[in-house]
Amino acid sequence: MRKYRVFLGVLAGVIAAGLIAVAALVIVIDPFFQYHGPVETFSYVIDNQLSQNPGLAKNTEYNAVLLGSSVTVNFNTAWFEDLFGVSLVKLPYNGAYPKDIVNAMEQVEKSGHTVDMVFWGLDVSSCSGDTDQIQYELPEYLYDDFIGNDVYYWYNKDVLLDYILKPLLDPSQGTDPTDYYSSWQLFGYNKWVALNSYTPVPRSEQDYADDFLLDAVKKNMDINICPMIERHPETQFYVFFPPYSILYWYDFERLRQTDAILTNEAYIIERLLMYDNVRVFFFHDDYEIVTDLENYTDKIHYSREVSQHIAQSMADERGEVNADNYREVFDEFKSFVHTYDYDSIWDDYEHMRPEE
Repeated sequence: MRKYRVFLGVLAGVIAAGLIAVAALVIVIDPFFQYHGPVETFSYVIDNQLSQNPGLAKNTEYNAVLLGSSVTVNFNTAWFEDLFGVSLVKLPYNGAYPKDIVNAMEQVEKSGHTVDMVFWGLDVSSCSGDTDQIQYELPEYLYDDFIGNDVYYWYNKDVLLDYILKPLLDPSQGTDPTDYYSSWQLFGYNKWVALNSYTPVPRSEQDYADDFLLDAVKKNMDINICPMIERHPETQFYVFFPPYSILYWYDFERLRQTDAILTNEAYIIERLLMYDNVRVFFFHDDYEIVTDLENYTDKIHYSREVSQHIAQSMADERGEVNADNYREVFDEFKSFVHTYDYDSIWDDYEHMRPEE
């Protein structure tokens, strides 16, 4: 019986030592940056926005933030250092709703960082969702300050295998934690790729009022967007409307919702321009880009070169709209979308034209 108890004691000690070792390894490497910034000698895999963004917000050095959906991932942080003199952290969430943006800023606020500038790629289609709607469920144990539930981080098979052991065995798969890019780079950006991934939405027979989504947008402005801006009067917000491809607008023409989308955007811009610390940039009408599908991998995701063009344009104050000109800008763009020759999209790729 005594030998049995000794055996059990040794076994318990080995198990405890193993658990302590695993937790220590996770804490030292910290692939989700919950306790410290990146270890210079480790090759981090950065591919999990939901799990890694809160740690990046908390434990990396920055004084500027890039927010938005997947169309903001391909921006290079070094561009902003060169153009605006800031150190930038990217905190994108694929398919971000306004509440996702607010959640990201709340992590920044909790971190205690002083933020001089926020760059936000605003997707108007997401602003008509519910005010508490988020794209994906958050792993709350990574977003709160309760250390007791960190056991879900310490003893997580995916964390240990995919984010610690695999990079240790193959450092080449690592990514700069402060400047990762989207996986769309692997697919390429050209007209063939963009059309190959595209199927037009069915044509709608229904007529939509210009304001049929406006109430939801107003609620998101009142509950999510405006309070976020008002909490940071010392921060300069650069809000930009991304240059979606002509395929994006073709879908809204087929849905007969173009005017409603632009009505929403005009309302959002009108509200944003009420704040002295907000500048608004409108890149929908960068016609040379949006009509050239060589810049895209699908109907909305554009290349790093286009991302750099956006950053440079904001620095040069190109594409900026204000209270005096935004109505004229919208009227011109609305006319462009309504009158564009959409049949020309399939020039040189007639064999890829979808059947009606």
